[in-house]
Amino acid sequence: MARKNPFASLLNSEDTTSENRAVLDYAAKGATRSLLNSIDEMATQAGKLLEGETIVELDPALIDDSFAKDRFALDSDDYREELERVVAAVRERGQDTPVLVRPHPLQPGRYMLVFGHLRRLSAVKLGRKVRTVIKEMTDREHVIAQGQENNGRANTSFIEKAVFAADIVNRHFDDDNSTVMAALGADKSTLSKMLAVASLPEPLLKGIGRATRIGRDRWYDLKLLLDKPSNLDKALQFITAPAIAALPSDQRFEALAKHLKVTKAETRSKPAPSRTSWRPTDGRLAAETVADGKKFTLALKARGPDARAFGDYLTEHLDRLYAEFRQQDDTRTNGE
Repeated sequence: MARKNPFASLLNSEDTTSENRAVLDYAAKGATRSLLNSIDEMATQAGKLLEGETIVELDPALIDDSFAKDRFALDSDDYREELERVVAAVRERGQDTPVLVRPHPLQPGRYMLVFGHLRRLSAVKLGRKVRTVIKEMTDREHVIAQGQENNGRANTSFIEKAVFAADIVNRHFDDDNSTVMAALGADKSTLSKMLAVASLPEPLLKGIGRATRIGRDRWYDLKLLLDKPSNLDKALQFITAPAIAALPSDQRFEALAKHLKVTKAETRSKPAPSRTSWRPTDGRLAAETVADGKKFTLALKARGPDARAFGDYLTEHLDRLYAEFRQQDDTRTNGE
């Protein structure tokens, strides 16, 4: 419903005659028109003030977190340097940009943060009120505004956006994911990869952290490595090791990815060939066998002609030897 122009009484008082109205209509050009346009602009601004779209100062204790999580723990080391920079900037020149909040949908007198996490936290640390824009909005409008704001910020990492996307999808605003795509400016292909990565176990994601330098493709490659259950178990054990947990977030990701790739390479590498040797009791020759996968090699050595002669004998009797082998193998199989 449109709000009434608060300046309308200047032009519509009960003492104004029809003639005066005509004069006003006739004179509404040139400088007079500019004045009336200015009044209209002032009226629009006044309407915004009535809607709450103006900057006010609030006690940060009255502001609760957004219902949709788009950041990892702000009190972790991953955010320490960034938070310190914001606190220093606010201390030096004040809070240049206000945060956006909405009246809390469930708790009258309180507010819910839409965006501006670090600015609000800075106000808490400095013991100041937080400069705020208060705006009525639905949950869907909330997540779109939150996502679009964070999508334009370099300090929101891919994995944080991915977890935020999964949170929105799980709230079932729609059937075609139009809300989350509008919030993040993502197409279906990108969203699919985001949701795949966000499906990784929460302990693993928290163990890695924000990883601000790690983008979509590398996170998706890691997800493919972790599709193997045994790799996932190894990853959870690796990422919680004290030496790894002490690393910065980006280095934790790098170390885990390297660890899994090395493990994969070791798994794919061929086992060492199996070697055996044989000598007859007379010691006149020696035989060595090498079993390597599906290949079996027999090598005969002797000082005299025995190696060649015995080799020829084996070759001549291969059919009989193989038939005996098959008969014994069949007997063993049927007996089992």
